[in-house]
Amino acid sequence: MLQFSVVDAPSILGLKPTGVETLPEALKNAGLIQGLKAEYAGRVDAPPYNPKRDKSTLLLNPYSIKEFSLRLAKKVADVRRKGRFPVVVGGDCSILIGCMLALRRSGKYGLFFIDGHADFYQPEAEPNGEVASMELAIVSGRGPSILTDIDGLNPLVQDEDIIAFGYRDAEEQKEHASQDIRETSINAFSLEQVRALGSAKAAQKALKRLQKSQLNGFWIHLDADVLDNTIMPAVDYPLPGGGLQWDELSALLRALMVSGQAEGITITIFNPTLDLDGSIASKFTQSIIAGLL
Repeated sequence: MLQFSVVDAPSILGLKPTGVETLPEALKNAGLIQGLKAEYAGRVDAPPYNPKRDKSTLLLNPYSIKEFSLRLAKKVADVRRKGRFPVVVGGDCSILIGCMLALRRSGKYGLFFIDGHADFYQPEAEPNGEVASMELAIVSGRGPSILTDIDGLNPLVQDEDIIAFGYRDAEEQKEHASQDIRETSINAFSLEQVRALGSAKAAQKALKRLQKSQLNGFWIHLDADVLDNTIMPAVDYPLPGGGLQWDELSALLRALMVSGQAEGITITIFNPTLDLDGSIASKFTQSIIAGLL
């Protein structure tokens, strides 16, 4: 039976301190540990936040994100060494870097990236220098070497071993001149494509693409803004145009877990300060539990 370990990773170095840093406590208070029958593996704290954009890389907090990523990679590796499944609760999306670093050090792994945004910006195109809008580009080897080439391991994951699932920010990407994920070998399933296929069929098709590679497994990245903003308004950059429903998220996670190849998950971006009565945290937590078990 799969055993889970919950790791708090409340870094907002790649975004800003808006409340996302309280995400771990909100999900734990909503029953995440009890629901998963998980152990609590502790907390990885981030260095202090600096609101000034680094002049050489055009990123916010690049050196601190590297430091945090190295610490988080060690924690994830420790959890995996015990034979447990890491549930890493952010924080912003930049926490993905440390998790993929942990996997890259131990073999060839893929990434199932579930996010309302493609997060594929280059530093000069991202309006605020936020790494939380660039993490998919960074883990695939695009961007300043301080984050793309930690330990000389660029890229942390190959394009063809990545699934980008459910993004719906194509117009926003064009507006800011972001790199286009569709011009790479990344397996891109926009929300429009997911809807056309049906979420269950889209998930199966995506999994088959990952299974063509000789992978040791894959990491799951879950950003709360992949959900429809009518049920998940508690995010800092909400997107129009629908999104996944609670049951669709559970079904998607269940399909990934049933594959037997999932190695861990990051949960990011939900902002509890925008969830005044805790009801969204409760539904989000229950949806995740239903999908992972």
